[in-house]
Amino acid sequence: MIFNKPITIALSKGRIFKQTLPLLAHAGIEPVDDPETSRKLILDTNHPQVKLVTIRATDVPTYVQWGAADLGVAGKDALMEHGGEGLYEPLDLQIAKCRLMVAGHPDAELQGNRLRVATKYVNSARSYFSSRGQQVEIIKLYGSMELAPLVGLADIIVDLVESGNTLKANGLVPLEHVADISSRLVVNKASWKMKHNTVMQLLEAMREAVNQQNS
Repeated sequence: MIFNKPITIALSKGRIFKQTLPLLAHAGIEPVDDPETSRKLILDTNHPQVKLVTIRATDVPTYVQWGAADLGVAGKDALMEHGGEGLYEPLDLQIAKCRLMVAGHPDAELQGNRLRVATKYVNSARSYFSSRGQQVEIIKLYGSMELAPLVGLADIIVDLVESGNTLKANGLVPLEHVADISSRLVVNKASWKMKHNTVMQLLEAMREAVNQQNS
């Protein structure tokens, strides 16, 4: 594949990066540097015109919105928190799947307007309870979400659930489904216009790879 214009793709290290690599490889893009061992934040690829930037998962939508990256791969959870301004979201890559859930003790009360909800997904949680006509108190945490109900910091939590094993180990259960989460390809709106042919080349190759993986 020939890329006529320079393209920068924002990715987060870890699960999303690993699961995105085969999709990029289908488009003929492979990193020259090993992201697991390299300290570089901008990785070269086998295409001189294509660079990969590795950043925090929550920062991917912001980098793409402001044009620091032309494209990115971001979890739907990060996109919901970001709001999606300045982005197109043309493709569900159907990787890094999980669920955003309300969780807590099995007998946790979910009604009323005095609930304290611990989460790092502040916007998503507030929007979810608002849609139910509830005003709740949001307590923002960055990790160990399951601890909050155990020590009385919060009544319930809103967090990503994959297997549910961590909840179970702490005596908690999923209570309500907020959203299905997977990683999406996002594109800067200006890049969509100015580098349209190059972006579409990459988009169609990755779409083909997704279809093959799911067939």
